[in-house]
Amino acid sequence: MALRGVRVVELAGLAPGPFCGMVLADFGAQVVRVDRPGSSGDVSHLGRGKRSLVLDLRRPRGAAALRRLCARVDVLLEPFRSGVMEKLQLGPDLLLQENPRLIYARLSGFGQSGSFSQVAGHDINYLALSGVLSKLGRSGENPYAPLNLLADFGGGGLMCTLGIVMALVERTRSGKGQVIDANMVEGTAYLSSFIWKTKKMGLWSKPQGQNLLDGGAPFYTTYRTADGEFMAVGAIEPQFYQLLIKGLGLKSDELPNQMSQADWPELKKKFAHVFAKKTKAEWCQIFDGTDACVTPVLTLEEAVHQNHNRERGSFLTDEEQCVSPRPAPLLLRTPAIPSTKRDPFIGEHTKEILKEFGFNQKEIDELDSEGIIESRKSKSKL
Repeated sequence: MALRGVRVVELAGLAPGPFCGMVLADFGAQVVRVDRPGSSGDVSHLGRGKRSLVLDLRRPRGAAALRRLCARVDVLLEPFRSGVMEKLQLGPDLLLQENPRLIYARLSGFGQSGSFSQVAGHDINYLALSGVLSKLGRSGENPYAPLNLLADFGGGGLMCTLGIVMALVERTRSGKGQVIDANMVEGTAYLSSFIWKTKKMGLWSKPQGQNLLDGGAPFYTTYRTADGEFMAVGAIEPQFYQLLIKGLGLKSDELPNQMSQADWPELKKKFAHVFAKKTKAEWCQIFDGTDACVTPVLTLEEAVHQNHNRERGSFLTDEEQCVSPRPAPLLLRTPAIPSTKRDPFIGEHTKEILKEFGFNQKEIDELDSEGIIESRKSKSKL
């Protein structure tokens, strides 16, 4: 796998950090997740391919133990607000002094500096501050966040993963590690570069929900079908639009020009009326295999069984029969081989990890007796 041999320490956090760590593990990195004492479980459920070590970083001996781990790994991934790691005596200056090759990835909401760096937030807040949230939503309605995907996972977790991989590549030339300031506001803003770069074209000149790509166009939106399901339409190019019109049973010469924005509201009503006459399955029979850019809106369960997805093996099933997406992108020579085992229990690998990193039995016993580590072995099933 592409990241085989890369050793990562991930400090447990909420969704963005665990996702970043899971991507690294999926592509071959050895990821150790450091959990807090007393944790009942991994709330993000993104522990695939990782091992769990419970360590109390608030105690000096716990922080010292983490420093020993970081002296021998390639990447440290931490999800805290600015200044938290420094208070624990685990800041980048100290850790990079002890391991100059360390890539110290800091994944936060607002970044390591600025007036918001010390305040709490969630995906919707980061999305709002990036400017992107103002562009999301139907005409005349409040802006709405598309789940917690954009900031948490796109601008946060995935952008941090990209930063780590770039730093690993750069280290092959310089031999040096570096600090990564990944944050969800700037990561999400960067994802929206197309919006910023096309502002002068007038692509976003109208209020939200009334533009070409935000649901304003009748040929780039969703429609309800006769059975209460939905079809997604993305027929932007003229040749694709003509196939849409043909599939709907309409005549082009009886309709206004495709790009006449003044006629879009009425044209949308006409399309909605036609789509409501047939079921989703019936529309699939009409549009499947064409270039009309019309597809069914699938539930998560339907997506797993859809023909194209099944043919490509786009989803995988673990030993607990839980289904999730296969890692992407697909590297043809060194593909990801994600673990199909269950996620680790909190503290399941504490002692074996410490032994691997050079702790002797006496040290481990002392850490255990002082409550600095916790070890929870899984119970075998009879």
